[in-house]
Amino acid sequence: MVNITAYGENMDQADVDINVDINEINKFDKLASKWWDLSGESKSLHDINPLRSGYIKERAELKNARVLDLGCGGGILSEAMAAAGADVTGIDMGKEPLAAAKLHLEKSGYKIDYYQTTAESMAVSDPESFDLITCMELLEHVPNPGSVINACYKLLKPGGNIFFATINRTFKSFVFAIIGAEYILRLLPRGTHKFNKFVKPLEIEQWAEKAGFIKKDLSGMEYNPFTQKYFLSNNTKVNYLMHFYKNLS
Repeated sequence: MVNITAYGENMDQADVDINVDINEINKFDKLASKWWDLSGESKSLHDINPLRSGYIKERAELKNARVLDLGCGGGILSEAMAAAGADVTGIDMGKEPLAAAKLHLEKSGYKIDYYQTTAESMAVSDPESFDLITCMELLEHVPNPGSVINACYKLLKPGGNIFFATINRTFKSFVFAIIGAEYILRLLPRGTHKFNKFVKPLEIEQWAEKAGFIKKDLSGMEYNPFTQKYFLSNNTKVNYLMHFYKNLS
């Protein structure tokens, strides 16, 4: 049995549960046992991980950086950043994915701290504690994405970088990310995504700028079903990555 630590011994449970959709948590709890199965239901996460980690490494220094991986799930991106020399903390509200993440450390040998908590709760106890934050495929699974972004600003050190990845709310994303990925190609389990929870790049930009972030980049991510590879492009109609910076002043 892997022990899961709730972050902050004196944290009120109401604070821990803020901005959480329990249905989303339960959905990913059911997938946890296959998180590290390279050909299983989490295959797309493994396939996209080199592109994401490469995008981050090209734009920020990971070696010796203190990194927070929000919505870390089973730790796929967390381990990639630890492999690049980062001091990684992963947080998630799903107990089962965190158990899978901790269990996999016994195989990989990396040192990563995993906690069951939210960005909002951590922002109260650990302001300006991280050099870099990743928030990959989380915003489309929470009730209030703007709240997460605001908490990230509080958590990030001045001069730090933050990276978001999510799905645009367009007709093309409905066709490709739901009909195509979940029902035709079966890259994801049916019901993984809800179209009305997809987030437009402009919405992230507005929330981020309101919090105080400076936009550095917006890049699309596309998938080639024949090569089964993801690649960066200028097309942000479906999947996309965004990079923001927190000013030193």
